[in-house]
Amino acid sequence: MEHGAHVVVTSATKWIGGHGNSIGGVIVDGGNYNWGNGKYPQFTEPSEGYHGMKFWEIFGTDGPFGNIAFIIRARVEGLRDFGSALSPFNSFLFLTGLETLSVRMDRICQNALDLANWLEQHDLVEGVNYPGLASSPYNEIGSKYLKRGFGGVLSFEIKGGKENAEQFVNSLELISHLANVGDAKTLIIHPAATTHQQLSDEEQLAAGVTPTSLRISAGLEHIEDIKSDLQQAFEKVFSAEPVG
Repeated sequence: MEHGAHVVVTSATKWIGGHGNSIGGVIVDGGNYNWGNGKYPQFTEPSEGYHGMKFWEIFGTDGPFGNIAFIIRARVEGLRDFGSALSPFNSFLFLTGLETLSVRMDRICQNALDLANWLEQHDLVEGVNYPGLASSPYNEIGSKYLKRGFGGVLSFEIKGGKENAEQFVNSLELISHLANVGDAKTLIIHPAATTHQQLSDEEQLAAGVTPTSLRISAGLEHIEDIKSDLQQAFEKVFSAEPVG
């Protein structure tokens, strides 16, 4: 909102919940957009589902409630027509997660930064993508906007071919092989074989995914435990001798 957005949509499934046990999302309406500018007839024309009510007329800037036209329409039509309602228990889990969001994110962001720096110096890593690294092309803009940390997700490219990436994932013991992000546990995925497997090789490369790319979502574990698990996986893939 501070940077000019009128509506912000985010997932509650990830870091807000924080434990990978609920699915949900959040819509935040800034209440500062003119939905009555003639481009959105669904707000200015009579709604058949609400007896001819005009959302902008009742819930716009001149209405008794202030400009809540977007969020009220999302609520009443979304709930009624699409069933997008959280269960009470999932709501409870998200609210519980919110209580520890700040302290969890401090730990997650620090773990991600430490991992990125460690991997960048590793002999068996071709490259690391993380905006917190000084070498990242996104470090300057990340430093401008991300004041409390650079997030919990990073990726790196292991040396060798696709088989090395697959074997690396299968060699991990502490880190979980899961496609979601924002969990209390550290997670890893091989995008070329999972999240982007439906794309051609050329399309994957255009999306920044190489055959040896591995994505990590940092968790809350002790950083040395995470590094140790990654290190033993490197050793299993490349040799029985300590490396890195």
